[in-house]
Order: sequence, then C-alpha cells, then structure tokens
Amino acid sequence: MAAEIKKEIELEIAHVLFVDIVGYSRLLINEQRRLLEVLNQMVRETEQFRTAEEKGRLITIPAGDGMALVFYNSPEAPVECALELSRADKAHPELRLRMGVHSGAVSGVIDVSGRANIAGPGINMAQRVMDCGDADHILLSKRVAEDIEQYAHWQPLLHELGECEVKHGVTLSLVNLYTDELGNPEPPEKFKKLNEQKQVGASAGTLTDAIGKRSSWAMITLGCNNVFGQDPPDANTPTNYADFAYDSTGRFVYVSLTKKF
Repeated sequence: MAAEIKKEIELEIAHVLFVDIVGYSRLLINEQRRLLEVLNQMVRETEQFRTAEEKGRLITIPAGDGMALVFYNSPEAPVECALELSRADKAHPELRLRMGVHSGAVSGVIDVSGRANIAGPGINMAQRVMDCGDADHILLSKRVAEDIEQYAHWQPLLHELGECEVKHGVTLSLVNLYTDELGNPEPPEKFKKLNEQKQVGASAGTLTDAIGKRSSWAMITLGCNNVFGQDPPDANTPTNYADFAYDSTGRFVYVSLTKKF
C-alpha cells in the first residue's frame, strides 16, 4: 500500500487544458447548472477526451465554473481538445468559454474520498494562462507553443502576445492560438492595457527628450515704477542714474536673473 501511495505522489510532466465559463458568477444558479452540463457534455464528446480516457492517460478535475483536463500523452492533446471545444461552442452562443494550456509538473494524489486527484505547478500555471484571456481565447504558455511549433501545421495558428504579469509577480510569456473560424484573434484586455501603458510611457519619454533638446537660456528682469517718486530712468534720456543697469532696450533694471529652461 505504501508503494502505491508513493507512486501516486511522484511528480511528472503533464499537459493541462484549463477551461472556464466567462461570467459564470453573475448567472442564476439554475443557469449555472445548465451551462456546466452543456460544457461537460461537450468535453465528453471530443475525440481527444475519449481517446485519452480509453488509454487511461487523462484525469479530469472539476473547478467550480469549469474544469482542468490533465493529459499524459502529448502536448498536442490539450490544444486539439481546445479547438474541438471551440468548434462545438459555436452551437451554444450563451456559453462563453476561455481556455489556457500549459505543460508542467503535477503530482497525482488520493483525496479523502479515495479518488485520484491532481496538484502541482502545472495545474496552477495552466489556470493563470487561462486567466489572462477573455471569452473565446485559447492561450498557450510559451513552453507549449515551442513544443507544438515543431510541427508545420501549427505554425500559422500561433501568434505571440508577449509577457503578462499574474499572481505573486509571476511573468508569463503567452501565445494566442486561433484559426480563421476558431479562437479569438483580438489581444486579451490585459495585453491591450499593457500596450496602452507602454505607449503612454514612450510618449512621456519622447516629450522629456524634446524638452531637454530645446532647452535654452533666458533672462528675467525685475524692476518697479516710481522708485524715486518718478518713473524709472531711461538710459536714452538725459535723466538717468549712474551705475544703474539698463537692459538692451534701455529699460531700467534693478535685478536680472539668467535661467536655463
């Protein structure tokens, strides 16, 4: 028995597809239940699910508003499954899905009911990849994308998004997977906001550079009228005062300050 338990908790690499229903928490309970039933049925009908389950190379984990499908056969399996779900979802416009795929270490465990379950960074990262997306997105971690791009038929479907910061300051490099009919070609909102922030930062930097390049020297002069009970003397008139300063136009100056702007 101890050997069996040890085998269950060993770390191994799995390929995880995380799926959830967008806007699930805002739905009425009966609508939540109905959409979960629709999603479960769609998943069970995918070829990738049936094949992996028959071979004992799949574990399914319910996740409240969705599920994690943990494949042990190939990094292509969860990606193919995501495309199958995206295709089936077209028949259910009320069911708005987002999906994330990651390959990473997982550990099989036995829960309190004696059933197999999964934990580990592979599961956590797959969920964080999914969390970066919006409705209809199929997002892949860079690791998964690099694995499947070795096959020519995947390359036109992979569109690099860049980096996204998720929980605990973790930065993920993500790729958007879509075809002409499946997936979502629009960048996720998180990436749109990041790009806007970068543009604002770049504009501010450009403005600062421009101000720096156009800096020049200017003279500020200070004076006042009626200092001696009459208007300040003019250098061009006979009535003036020796040893007082005058500017280039002949105006009387008490204080002058040269400043760079």
